[in-house]
Amino acid sequence: MKKKFIALILSTSMVLPFCGCGTEASKVSYNLSQQADNFNDVRQVTVINCLQGDVLFQMTGKMSITADSADNQLEIVVEDENGQYKKHFIGLSDNVTYVVEDITAGAASRYRYALNFNPKMWIPAEIGDID
Repeated sequence: MKKKFIALILSTSMVLPFCGCGTEASKVSYNLSQQADNFNDVRQVTVINCLQGDVLFQMTGKMSITADSADNQLEIVVEDENGQYKKHFIGLSDNVTYVVEDITAGAASRYRYALNFNPKMWIPAEIGDID
């Protein structure tokens, strides 16, 4: 019984240093996604016909992208230069794929966060960026 307990303690102590691997990367990845989905970064979407290798569609701008697997399409909400939003749909198929590039990757940190509110839902207020 004592040997099993010691073996358990040793195996646990060997595994513990490896717990949490990748947590910093996952936090940074999450923050980059949030920053881009909140229209703070410029992305470029390229839709490609895999059979011919042709570019079917390309869009660049501040956008939030959702892959809707139920409808087999991309749903893209774009913010234009006037601060207005437009929604686009791109149908996907077995021979059509897409690539999303983050053109202006922001300074994401595992410690930084931001609260984003829909300004149309609030009484006019001053909004600032805190670093």
